[in-house]
Amino acid sequence: LRLGDAPDAVPRLRELTAAHPYDEPLHALLIGALRATGRDADALAAYESARRTLAEGLGTEPGPRLRALHAELLGAGGAERTAVPAAEERRGNIRPRLTTFVGREPELDAIRSELHASRLVTLTGPGGSGKTRLAEEAAAGLDQAWLVELAPLDRPEAVPGAVVNALGLRETVLLTGDRPAVQDDPVALLVEYCAPRSRLLVLDNCEHVIGAVARLAETLLTRCPGLTVLATSREPLGVPGESVRPVEPLTPGQARRLFAARASAVRPDADAVLRDEGAVAEICRRLDGLPLAIELAAARLRLLTPREIADRLDDRFRLLTSGSRTVLPRQQTLRAVVDWSWDLLDEAERTMLRELSVFAGGWDLAAAEAVCSGPAADLVGALVDKSLVVADLGTDGADMRYRMLETIHEYAEERAAEVPGLRAAAERAHRAWARLLAEEADPQLRSAGQLPYIARLETEHDNIRAALGRSLAAGDEPEAAALALAMGWFWWLRNYRHEGVGWLDRVLRLGAALDAGGAAATGVDDRGASVPDRRTSGPDLRPSAADHIDALLAVRDGDPPQPLHSLRMRVRMMHILLTFETAPREGLLDERMRRYVRRVRDHFAAGGPEAAQVPGLIWPLTEFFVDDSGDVRGSMDASVANCRAHGGEWEIAASLMFRTHAVVDLSGTPAGIDDDLAEMRVLSRRVGDRLVQAQVCSAFGEAAMVRGDYEEARAEYEEALRLAEEVGAFAEAPFLIARLAEIAYREGDSSTALGVLDEAGAAADRHGVVDSKAFVLMLRAGLAVVDEDFARARVLWEAARVECLRGTPPPQFLAMLGLVDALVTAGESGPRAALRLLAGTLRSAVEEQCADLVLATLVDSAAGLLSDSGDQARAVRLLGAAGHW
Repeated sequence: LRLGDAPDAVPRLRELTAAHPYDEPLHALLIGALRATGRDADALAAYESARRTLAEGLGTEPGPRLRALHAELLGAGGAERTAVPAAEERRGNIRPRLTTFVGREPELDAIRSELHASRLVTLTGPGGSGKTRLAEEAAAGLDQAWLVELAPLDRPEAVPGAVVNALGLRETVLLTGDRPAVQDDPVALLVEYCAPRSRLLVLDNCEHVIGAVARLAETLLTRCPGLTVLATSREPLGVPGESVRPVEPLTPGQARRLFAARASAVRPDADAVLRDEGAVAEICRRLDGLPLAIELAAARLRLLTPREIADRLDDRFRLLTSGSRTVLPRQQTLRAVVDWSWDLLDEAERTMLRELSVFAGGWDLAAAEAVCSGPAADLVGALVDKSLVVADLGTDGADMRYRMLETIHEYAEERAAEVPGLRAAAERAHRAWARLLAEEADPQLRSAGQLPYIARLETEHDNIRAALGRSLAAGDEPEAAALALAMGWFWWLRNYRHEGVGWLDRVLRLGAALDAGGAAATGVDDRGASVPDRRTSGPDLRPSAADHIDALLAVRDGDPPQPLHSLRMRVRMMHILLTFETAPREGLLDERMRRYVRRVRDHFAAGGPEAAQVPGLIWPLTEFFVDDSGDVRGSMDASVANCRAHGGEWEIAASLMFRTHAVVDLSGTPAGIDDDLAEMRVLSRRVGDRLVQAQVCSAFGEAAMVRGDYEEARAEYEEALRLAEEVGAFAEAPFLIARLAEIAYREGDSSTALGVLDEAGAAADRHGVVDSKAFVLMLRAGLAVVDEDFARARVLWEAARVECLRGTPPPQFLAMLGLVDALVTAGESGPRAALRLLAGTLRSAVEEQCADLVLATLVDSAAGLLSDSGDQARAVRLLGAAGHW
């Protein structure tokens, strides 16, 4: 028609109007073509035919466009006729957006590609995730894209009519009387209109009329081959051929860009306000990267700074209420958005969501089945479909894991609080599940099959923290103690030692408070979640924070044991183990602490099964802190014998390991060490615990260092490092790397030593291993002495000394630190000043009964300083003495 070839168009248009009798635009084209060819009478006949068809079939009169053509035909008379093109159809109704589109360019490209591959694409996600905006952006610029807004509908039956309205097909006048109105069959009208055309329908906000939308989409797609549908919904439509694309939260970078863009709209000084990048990042993270929530938070910048907003997000539903006045009420506040999803749930789904709120950090299906009352698979699946629960593939790729966005989780907790009985039952079930999980995993952590159990505890650590917090809040000492004991080895192995001390301290303080008839200061909030407490983030031995110590010391010999005496002693020993790894050395030497440790030690030193299990079997190590003689060989021998009588192969290997380390570290001939090492190696390989195997290799490495066999020592330490990294023993790795640097240093390879020390220092910083950091700094100071850079050596030595105050370095390390001090002093002030320092270091090393190699090294260095000062005779005598070590 536009090319002026109206005669050829008429036959085809007659076929199309016959095939689609209710399609008014096609009738208009036919009438226009007839008129353009001078066939006014035929045009009038075509109009009458169209009018009759619409009246008889749909009960309507022709729309404005057909009536206008009819009037033109009647008024045209004999005027000159010229061929005119038919009026163009509207090209769509996607409105220009009022705000910039930020981020998600890759998602946008993927959706457009998907629309070429699939005729039905559904964008799913929770409320406020940006589904509508993403769909509008994907449709923008596409020819014949039509947005159908379903959010205002309150009846499923209204869905077809809403599509009719959006397409502009409601331009007909309803007839009165007994003839049917167009609403009676709007689906037929849609099919007639869409069948010959290519259209993109954007069906927005389908979730509350999901069934009606699904039926209409299937009908239109099967009968209109040129139609494509892009839907947004909080759950899939469930239509055959549907391609579901979940709308993920914004990435951190995208979220920050969106926040900044919306901030600029409400604050002229946005650049200054946004300088608090940490607060902005926290806002975006805690709001789960949800665009609506981020935009609502940015709107609050009219009143608050980013930091003030971040600090108030614990009450996010009260805070985020400044939405646009032009959107539906359910989209104006964060609470209204989530309320809308809640209202669409049935009662079983609501109960499940309430119960799932007791989980922290996610759950798997088995956990949900253990904790929740309903059919978990069906109900969790329904909540996933409704975008209230997120399903992720587990780290092993074999199982699914589920979680709630933080906003949804907070909302579910509020809803759970409305039903206290339900919440209490779910929390009890969650505590029981967590305890069973930890107790099942604990012995496996010391076996060949330890890796999946370590991974499981890492995955569920937040859940276990929540369960521990709730046990403490409930005043259930046996449950809290059992769970903490089951986690103790994991905390030690994976370097959660400070955290473990805090939890065990709270358990012990709970027991003391219960004995005193008071309430415990448990360090949990009203949801059972752990509250960070600076006093217990590490060991705190002040009397006000260590009432459980006073409680034990108050027990007199001969007093009958308390009902939970044995359980509490095990908790105390685990507490001591982790405290020794984290507390400042001077705190451990306090006399009150020594008396406490002696009381706990004596309980296990009596032997028996408890002393041949974790944590009881570590009791000989307490001798380092409570026995002034420092000779723990007798206690080590007794522990080995007890483990042979009452323990398994792992326990025997562990007791042998303790004895071997003690023998290597202490003076005297290491009698029997070769036999212990050989047995440890056999047992460790049989048991399969990688940590024990690593410790065995480390012990072999230490023994090789004592003999000066650096090649063997290197091989052992490298194997120990491999095993420690495989098992995730983060506290061991920095030390082992540093020992490799020490070997290079002893061999005179300073360049290699420095490179390896860089690795060791980075590992120590990354995992917060204080003793290893001190060791690394000491070795660096030693290398600086070799380079005669005494100023740098002094700085490094001072840093090592400070780190020592934070950790628990053994006497032999302090002796070597003293040696480096003397060597730095020699470079600064001469050999005589250094000799005075070294004499004190040597005296302390002898008193602490340090290893022979350490004493020989100190004496050899002293001889060198004597020689440098010109006293050759005394230097020779000292060298002779050193040769006897």
